[in-house]
Amino acid sequence: MPAPLRIGTRRSPLALWQANHVKGLIEDRVRIPCVLVPISTQGDKILDTPLARIGGKGLFVKEIEESLLRRETDLAVHSLKDVPAEIAAGLVLAVIPPREDPRDALLSGKSGQGLDELPPGASIGTSSLRRSCQLRFYRRDLVAKPLRGNVETRIRRLEEGRFDAVVLALAGLKRLGLDHRVQEILPPAICLPAIGQGALAIEIRESDRWLSEAIQPLHDPLTAAAVAGERGFLATIGGGCEVPIGCHGTVSGGILELVGLIVSLDGSECIRRTRAGPIADATRLGGELGEEILAAGGRRVLEEIERVSRTTHDEART
Repeated sequence: MPAPLRIGTRRSPLALWQANHVKGLIEDRVRIPCVLVPISTQGDKILDTPLARIGGKGLFVKEIEESLLRRETDLAVHSLKDVPAEIAAGLVLAVIPPREDPRDALLSGKSGQGLDELPPGASIGTSSLRRSCQLRFYRRDLVAKPLRGNVETRIRRLEEGRFDAVVLALAGLKRLGLDHRVQEILPPAICLPAIGQGALAIEIRESDRWLSEAIQPLHDPLTAAAVAGERGFLATIGGGCEVPIGCHGTVSGGILELVGLIVSLDGSECIRRTRAGPIADATRLGGELGEEILAAGGRRVLEEIERVSRTTHDEART
């Protein structure tokens, strides 16, 4: 029997579920045993500060990538939305398994209260600028309040009455068997999903070609094409968690349709565009969509976000 593959993963219940899911797929389809190697990331340790202020997406993958490069693990399982547009040199996203539902979900403190039924000035708990700005664009009276922690912690904060509602990724709720708590699934027309939301990524060392070939039965080309377009958009716009952007791709008949947007920090402006083309051109399509949004006013929105960020940083230092 071959030596077990060591799977690097975050320690949260959702991350462990995802790593165990991939472990089961590899053991069933590839017939190679696996063991999990839980790793604490900086993003998991800093829970009292918005991600946009402490470095964004890379905070959830840096330590795991370092374990791969030190050969302490053989592969890593990430939520793709946590992976920056550029990954560490020497590593590659070798496999993208089939995607779970990428939409966002609203959980309410009171039964029967969907987004439209929440009272004026209702407080919404979310860790995401993308979510809070889109919700303010839809309903200017809503008050977004920061909410960090794992899925269970966020639901507990809602139950404690700290918020009128919280917004979480539907995929994580479904994976943890908590989707019965959902009051309303938010349509992309109201809250466009994060880049890569609902998708997993299996990262390995670029030099381990034998492993890349071995785990290809787990790869889903249609999901891979959709997220390649989304990540092409991310690479062009930039910003990650620090900028309220969203992009979602769907594939039908070999054609990829991408919808992308950027929202102003106060929720007063939303620049949204669509682009479609062959799945073979996914990354290019995403880049073109990003350029179109920048030209339509997105660059001005980015400049304003950077100005506010610099002002906030200077005030914090003084």
